[in-house]
Amino acid sequence: MAEEPQEAGRAKPGFQNPVAGFGVTFKAMFKKRLTEQYPEQQKTTAPRFHGRHQLNRHPDGLEKCVGCELCAWACPADAIYVEGADNTDEERYSPGERYGRVYQINYARCILCGLCIEACPTRALTMTNEFELADSSRANLIYTKEQLLAGLEEDMVEPPHAMYPGTDEQDYYRGAVTGAAPGTTRQAARSEGEDVQEAASTFGTQEPASKKVVGR
Repeated sequence: MAEEPQEAGRAKPGFQNPVAGFGVTFKAMFKKRLTEQYPEQQKTTAPRFHGRHQLNRHPDGLEKCVGCELCAWACPADAIYVEGADNTDEERYSPGERYGRVYQINYARCILCGLCIEACPTRALTMTNEFELADSSRANLIYTKEQLLAGLEEDMVEPPHAMYPGTDEQDYYRGAVTGAAPGTTRQAARSEGEDVQEAASTFGTQEPASKKVVGR
C-alpha cells in the first residue's frame, strides 16, 4: 500500500524549532524591565476611569437620588440595593416626592461596568477614580449611603431641609438652583429619631419645620 503524501506546509521537526522558541525569551532578557512602585507611587488613572461610586448632591445640599432603583435593575451582578422613601415638608432629602433612604453597593460583587450610572435619570450616581477597594472582610466591602454620599461644599446645607423657595424639582434638574437660600437650616431627621427642636432656626424653637427657609 502506497504511503500518503505529506500535507503541504507541514513543518518538519528539526533543530531550528526549539531555538526559535527560546529566541523570544532571549529577546525579553535584555529589555528594560517595567516595575511600578505601587503603592508608594500610584499611577494616574484615565479621566473616565470606572472606580468607586459616588452619590451626588444638588448645589444647595439636597440629594440627587430619588430612590427609583433603576441602577439596581440595571446592575448585571446584583450588587446594588436601594430602598426609596417619601419626602415630607418636615423632612426633605431631595427635590420632588422620593429619595433614597437606603443605598448599598456590594463591591464583592460589583464589576465596575458602569451600567448603573448610565441608567440613573438624575445623574445622582457617578464613578470616581478611586480604585483601592480591597479589604479582608466581606462586610467592609458593602458600602452604605453614608460612605457613598458626596461631601458638603460651600453654599450647601446638610439635608434634610426645604427646597429653594419658589422652585420645583424641574428647576433643580435644569440647574436653576446654584446654592442654598439665605437662612436655610437643617430640619430634624424624624425617620432617624431626631428631636424636632434640634433643627429649630434662629427665629425660635416654635417655628414650624416647614417654614425654615426664608425668601431670596
